[in-house]
Amino acid sequence: MDASVWLMLAAVLALGLAAAAAVLLVRVFRTRRLLLDAGIPLRDKALFWLAVVYTVSPVDLVPDPVYLDDVGVLLLALRSLQAAASAVRAGDPAGAKEA
Repeated sequence: MDASVWLMLAAVLALGLAAAAAVLLVRVFRTRRLLLDAGIPLRDKALFWLAVVYTVSPVDLVPDPVYLDDVGVLLLALRSLQAAASAVRAGDPAGAKEA
């Protein structure tokens, strides 16, 4: 393979990562409404903020050029917060963490 093929592959990979980062950023900004909702348990809100702090902190499980641990922690926190919001909307705030 010559250099142009590697360059094209790197460009496609960079565009894919940029698209994934944009989707994650939109999900984080939409989460603002859930954080302001009084019915969401405080532990779920705190878990989200701890995940944000972990994402921007220099301490990582995997070295910084690979952000898989940061993205994974943030996605888990987003899922937890969304599950809690769904449980609150369904009228079962205690069942948010049972699943």
